[in-house]
Amino acid sequence: SGLVGSEMCIRDRPYVGYGHRVRKGDGFKRGVVLSERQADRLLRKDLQVYVDMYSGYGKDAVLLAALAYNCGNGRVNASPVVSKLKRGDRDIRDAYLAHTKSGGKFRRQLHERRVAEFEALFIP
Repeated sequence: SGLVGSEMCIRDRPYVGYGHRVRKGDGFKRGVVLSERQADRLLRKDLQVYVDMYSGYGKDAVLLAALAYNCGNGRVNASPVVSKLKRGDRDIRDAYLAHTKSGGKFRRQLHERRVAEFEALFIP
């Protein structure tokens, strides 16, 4: 319980909760702090957009949605993960785990996050 992240900014784009990018009309003001319930509801709403976007990938839609939420759908759409799935090749673990760079550098924490996501969301 408690409050979830006050606003953080990445390249002057404010984010709240668990990574929701504040947009015009959202009703958030600078310095806003969300409850866990509010942040969870916002995360689910944001993720649903990506799940819908990748619904044509069947049981891989949620996995792709998680990656797109974190990396952006443009990066995911251009990735070997999507290329392999389009060919019917579901041996995507290594391609998924390759999404571990920030600022052009390998980040151990991102690697750990990708491993956890893959293990939780990949359906054989």
